[in-house]
Amino acid sequence: MIRRCSWCGSDPLYVAYHDNEWGVPEHDDRKLFEMLVLEGAQAGLSWLTILKKRDNYRRAFHQFDPARIACYADRDIDRLLKDSGIVRNRLKIEAAIRNARGFLQICSEYDSFSAYLWAFVGGTPMINNRQTLADIPAQTPESEKMSKDLKKRGFNFVGPTICYAFMQAVGMVNDHTTDCFRYQQLISSSA
Repeated sequence: MIRRCSWCGSDPLYVAYHDNEWGVPEHDDRKLFEMLVLEGAQAGLSWLTILKKRDNYRRAFHQFDPARIACYADRDIDRLLKDSGIVRNRLKIEAAIRNARGFLQICSEYDSFSAYLWAFVGGTPMINNRQTLADIPAQTPESEKMSKDLKKRGFNFVGPTICYAFMQAVGMVNDHTTDCFRYQQLISSSA
């Protein structure tokens, strides 16, 4: 029997996300932007809710093209507020637009969003040694630092807890519990 992190449960979509995406180091700028927007959209909801809506988000937000999203106007906000395939929360939609503008600014300053983000962990994944779900913190000094800097740059829905969930999702930290089959796989693949 394959042992997984207890949080992923048995939903096939959640299991596939856990087994194939969560904790895998991501360096593609657009995918990083997508995950940051989705983590912000998840605030107050379950991640499974967002996973079920992810394809709708990709469609509604032009495949998470930051240059295009940065140009969204009131008509785009109205369109998104009417789209039942996504979370229709004005503040979260407006945050995605502001964050796209911030993304473009960071890319012009750092050459890539990835370079900027990965600097918060020294460029390589932090390997944690979490025995149980209860051992995983909601935030860390690194996520607090990231949150503070993103907010200073005008980003929204990037509190330290959201930033830590993002860092876990994109493999900046390995927070698979040590009994999970992916824990050692990810350590081996990054060695």
